[in-house]
Amino acid sequence: MSSIYTPPPNLSANPSAHIECRHIGREQQPVLVIDDFLNNPDWLVKRASEAPFKPDPGLFPGHRTPAPSVYTDALERALPPLLAKVFDTRPGDITRVESSYSLVTQTPASLKPLQRIPHFDSRHPRELASIYFLCNRLNEQYGGTAFYRHRSTGFESITEERFKRYMQALEADAQQVGLPAADYIYSDTKVFEKIAEIPARYNRLVLYPCTSLHSGVIRPGFDFSQEPTNARLSINSFLVSR
Repeated sequence: MSSIYTPPPNLSANPSAHIECRHIGREQQPVLVIDDFLNNPDWLVKRASEAPFKPDPGLFPGHRTPAPSVYTDALERALPPLLAKVFDTRPGDITRVESSYSLVTQTPASLKPLQRIPHFDSRHPRELASIYFLCNRLNEQYGGTAFYRHRSTGFESITEERFKRYMQALEADAQQVGLPAADYIYSDTKVFEKIAEIPARYNRLVLYPCTSLHSGVIRPGFDFSQEPTNARLSINSFLVSR
């Protein structure tokens, strides 16, 4: 990181944050929602406005850039007791945290088939993902995150044991109903059922197992803005064990 940036001394968890644990779907997977998570989220928005975003080389449909290390430090200081309580995380389960600013900028017409359906971030049941929303400060212009059930298998999460069967089922789905339309998924389809949706709110952190089938809620009329201060800005993190 450039030395011209001075981390604010109070980028830390808000002791008055509102914490809620939800259990979703038939599998009752835990989702942790923390509102008013940090004391100084505006600094992170300002930092994003100065950051060099680049198109993501993977399947994320937009631009990304590394998040400041002070954000990851704040996660690592604040979350361990909650992770142990909500996700039964044990010492050694999480060995690394990776965080990136994210902007959804890819138009529906350019989406690959796998970008049109819910995804999972890892097949490791102990790994976690989070999205920290830095948008919707004045209104709820942008959608949040939704979770899904795959209809033919009933799976709401994909582990190593389920992966082969799930991929075979997706191939069968494509043969029976065709490839998904060139659009973002944001509601029920013939192949997937939406089981929960967490709206995007400014300074809201959402954590969930990496195995969960989920997708950003990108509805028709989305602006695909690349200007961080006027876009669906978030910080996406992966709490991994390798």
